Amino acid sequence: MIIRLSLFLCLLLLISCTDKSYESPIPVSASHDLSEELRSLYDLSLLPRYLDSSYVAQTSSYDTTGGNDDGFSGKYSFIRQNPDSSLVIFEAKGNGVINRIWTPTPNEDTLDFYIGNTEVPTFSISFIDLFSGKQFPFVAPLCGNQVGGYFCYLPIPFENGCTIISRGHKIQFHQIQYRIYNDHLPVKSFSLPLTEQEENVLNKTALLFNQSGKALKNIILDSTIQLHEETKSVAIQAGETMTIFEEHVGGRILGIELGPADLFQGLTKDIDIRITWDGDLVPAVYAPVADFFGFAFGTYSMQSLLLGTSLNQCYSFFPMPYDKGAKIELINRNTTNEGDKSKSITAKITYADQKRNVNQEGKFYTTWNSSQPGLGSPHVFAALSGKGHYVATILQAQGLKAGMTYFFEGDDSTSIDGHMRMHGTGSEDYFNGGWYALMDRWEGKMSLPLHGALDYSIPFCRTGGYRLFISDKMSFKKSFYHSIEHGPVKNSFPVAYTSLGFYYSDHAPAEVNIPKTSNTTVYVPDTLYLYPQLLNFNLEGDINTQTTWKYRTGGLSFKFTVNDNSSIRISLHDIPEGIYSLGVDLIESKTGCDFSIWQRQTKVADWISTFQSEEKRTENIYIPDLTIGEFKNTITFRFKTSAERTSFLLNRIELIRKK
Repeated sequence: MIIRLSLFLCLLLLISCTDKSYESPIPVSASHDLSEELRSLYDLSLLPRYLDSSYVAQTSSYDTTGGNDDGFSGKYSFIRQNPDSSLVIFEAKGNGVINRIWTPTPNEDTLDFYIGNTEVPTFSISFIDLFSGKQFPFVAPLCGNQVGGYFCYLPIPFENGCTIISRGHKIQFHQIQYRIYNDHLPVKSFSLPLTEQEENVLNKTALLFNQSGKALKNIILDSTIQLHEETKSVAIQAGETMTIFEEHVGGRILGIELGPADLFQGLTKDIDIRITWDGDLVPAVYAPVADFFGFAFGTYSMQSLLLGTSLNQCYSFFPMPYDKGAKIELINRNTTNEGDKSKSITAKITYADQKRNVNQEGKFYTTWNSSQPGLGSPHVFAALSGKGHYVATILQAQGLKAGMTYFFEGDDSTSIDGHMRMHGTGSEDYFNGGWYALMDRWEGKMSLPLHGALDYSIPFCRTGGYRLFISDKMSFKKSFYHSIEHGPVKNSFPVAYTSLGFYYSDHAPAEVNIPKTSNTTVYVPDTLYLYPQLLNFNLEGDINTQTTWKYRTGGLSFKFTVNDNSSIRISLHDIPEGIYSLGVDLIESKTGCDFSIWQRQTKVADWISTFQSEEKRTENIYIPDLTIGEFKNTITFRFKTSAERTSFLLNRIELIRKK
């Protein structure tokens, strides 16, 4: 179902957006310098503000032929090679600022930053020390590494261009995002050491990012703003729509808090949030509550600076200015006879009387998209027209083909005002991560102020991530198109993706997607693959373990050297209850031992030999009718060995749920 905006209403909205009676003062900088660039990170009241005379772009190591060599070989990781074999990895003309540097493959080679018309580096730093915290001011929380990726959000303003040269002879994956200013304001180029004022502003930013609690008081810096709070407890019946906030004068919402968050968990996602500005027929926000607040596959997962769930409360601290009125509704779509159809919810809305400055600020919107993009077509985060800037992405990515999460090889791409401005190097890279399915990299949920992983599961073939674009918000004057591939090349992996794009704009969208049961129910696959690299298992007895990529199974293979007293118990706690066929994918060889499978003290599979005179992969050794439930949520491998036959080489385990 789609809600459409008539041409007549578009004209009315255009007229209202030029009404200067709604203006409120927003300080405008007289120059671009480090202090002002940092201000955009800690003064979040500036988030709705347009950056008119500028554009964003990105240099990256993506494979320009359309392949998947986005940094592995280093072939596409530099602009040109100098006569001394050093590599130019970034070059921009004019006045601007580098907002973000990312890599999963930092090295110790020196990077020389040439700012302005200089023949000597303005400063030099080891690539790894952009993120290591060893060299001030490139320190946490703006610089660091988590979920497999290394990130630097310390702004580097430049006047009359900037060039970055690596003195090494090879560099791999990287992305460097920057903004070019055309507003004729002076720029104070980055230099070391920082001034006292710059250090003070950096400390303000660090204080905000390091706050342990998720509270609106940490976000609002202006103590002169008069805040209003409206708290309402409602019981929403099946099929009912309930208004939790409504105003008929201009102002701005500063906080939305809903709880308990537990109510929004589950596979159905049948409670929606709908926000409408100024009496528009098309809502600014229309999405399942779970998706809006960063849940992943039915469970809350996100604790970012501006959005997420903390202490069983969902929170949004995005500033949302409006002109004439605002309305927030909750919708209970559960009209079946299943489950608890009545929901008791407490909502707290914090708002101020400060109206939108129509000349300087956009209104807050989201674009929710739950789709199964066809082969050859990317998933679209946002396809927008008008003037505004894009500020956040949340993505839940579900593979529809059992096995490794290859769909997350897909690159993001961004076209702004008809120009391709950004092309990424992989899906986890877009979220400042790296190296999915590896221990302590992108292999589980992890939340940071500006980015994080929402989930990762090889058995369920799914993952998700989020990223806030605060200092690096992507401005557009006429159009904005933002998408991501599914699969290493040509969008070839079957997927179900659910995303929210967050943006500010001068007008409402022409249409929005409407949540319904068919596009909000969490997909649970019947076929699950368990790769040993991320399994939770216990070892008993004298066992030696080695890992190898040799057999190209999609993941790491584990070679266990065992004896008759050895056993390996594997946890199945995350597997849904049911009856399954269990398949073992292994390597048979002349050193292969015998194994059997048990659930606690009950044998469920008799002895099976892995001996072969020639090495051979066997993919489908099946054990039927394995029950998994609350009291049967492990399997144990036990072994029979001889002097020459002591190896058990496991590639993966397959579980097929019976109907």
